[in-house]
Amino acid sequence: MAKQGTTCSGGCLCGAVRFDARNVPATFSICHCPSCQRWTGSALLEVSIQTDDLTWHGAEHIKVRRSSDWAERAWCADCGTNLYFRHTRQDKWFGSTELPIGVFDDATGFTLTHEIYVDHKPDSFAYAGDDHKRLTRADVLALAPFMEGKE
Repeated sequence: MAKQGTTCSGGCLCGAVRFDARNVPATFSICHCPSCQRWTGSALLEVSIQTDDLTWHGAEHIKVRRSSDWAERAWCADCGTNLYFRHTRQDKWFGSTELPIGVFDDATGFTLTHEIYVDHKPDSFAYAGDDHKRLTRADVLALAPFMEGKE
């Protein structure tokens, strides 16, 4: 499903924080900078939304940390889900909020446009190719049926 210009919703793992996003682009990008690697545990796969096009619900559960002199990162204080990265300095990126793609209720339909800090990308981040095992949800549940409905 193409996203361009649509309204999407999403939220954290526990449901304490939700958002509605208007004018959602059909694209996403990946950041491999050391800060994003530490924040996500891998790389930040992000959708850039104009900050004015975001409405937050449960904002009292959002914790914000200034992660540099030009940006802040936020997460749910209850479950720890990373919610956004935002430029705070008046630069060419000011006014947008980068949402991890996984916080959308429906993360399908986005197209990758670019990666940044690729010179910091660990060589273990090889998502494409046929040289590793891939399990479907059904495969995982066959191995661990107790996980049904808990993922």
